[in-house]
Amino acid sequence: MLIKSCAIIGVGLIGGSLGLAMSERQLVGHIRGVDVNRENLDMALAAGAIHQAAALPDAVTGAELVILAAPVGTTQELLKSMKPFLKPGAVITDVGSTKKSVVQQAEALIGDRFVGGHPMTGAETAGFSGADPFLFENAFYLLTPTAQTNNDALETVRRLVQATGAVVMEMTPEEHDLITAAISHLPHFMAVSLVAAVAGMSIGDKAMALAAGGFRDTTRIAAGSPPMWRDIFLSNRRQVLQTLEHLRGAMDELESALRRQDAEKLMQILSETSAIRKKLPVKPKGYLPYIYELVVTVPDRPGVIAGLAGMLGEAGINIAEIEILRAREGYGGTIRIGFATPDEQDRAMELFQARGIKCRRKV
Repeated sequence: MLIKSCAIIGVGLIGGSLGLAMSERQLVGHIRGVDVNRENLDMALAAGAIHQAAALPDAVTGAELVILAAPVGTTQELLKSMKPFLKPGAVITDVGSTKKSVVQQAEALIGDRFVGGHPMTGAETAGFSGADPFLFENAFYLLTPTAQTNNDALETVRRLVQATGAVVMEMTPEEHDLITAAISHLPHFMAVSLVAAVAGMSIGDKAMALAAGGFRDTTRIAAGSPPMWRDIFLSNRRQVLQTLEHLRGAMDELESALRRQDAEKLMQILSETSAIRKKLPVKPKGYLPYIYELVVTVPDRPGVIAGLAGMLGEAGINIAEIEILRAREGYGGTIRIGFATPDEQDRAMELFQARGIKCRRKV
């Protein structure tokens, strides 16, 4: 046990997942939960993510750690409301997607015991129904201490985050906001824009009915929580607008080549970006191990995935990741299986081929 008592303000996807991870790993003795959605609280209680539902003053009173997992736009008011009830020495952290404004507000209101945090993980399902105790496993969890941050408070949050299975990275709030604007907020902005653009065309209804593959993959994140993303865009407005300038420059260059019918320039841009994209590892090197993958072709029948897993288990080969890539009902599909080492990948490939199972390495 790392902490005796904790309060989680907002037991939706992230707050609920933290509660589950801390409870199942017995990292916290007693967890109180606060949420405006009673259904979230009821599910969190039933699942053991929290031990008690409480109003904000009761939840934070006596808590050694307070986790703010509510929308970014509510952070300042929550800090003001909880301040009179905080235990001396209590550590406060958050999970918001923007950091500079939040950290500035928190340090002005409650001082050096605040540690900005942002788990780089999530799911399409909002609320506690999407919560998962393994949501943070091998995920980056960004912490944004400043010169004012208390070292003991930082160490408390760092140890807890690592104990949930996450990988801690530390950076300044300013650096965090520009990075997340580029790799998270800008893609969401573009996904929303793409859905709106296609839906607004005269053929929008038919196009949406046929949408699959690239369109669905590209726009998946547009299904995220509108209130949450409204707050993210507004709180990180300057950085999002900065990244949009770079995007426009790249789009203008591509559009210009297309208008000129410049096949050579188009090929150059497409080749360069394709090469960059292919270099992105499944797991970032230097922080997490690379994943060695096989793509396996299987028939459509009950228990086929369990059969593959059992086969590997009997051979002592551990699966790091598994994903259904394509499926055709009544026929079959392809499954991606990831391994932590090239040796496991080789052994799995030999095992499958010996059993007559089609498979190939995924590069």
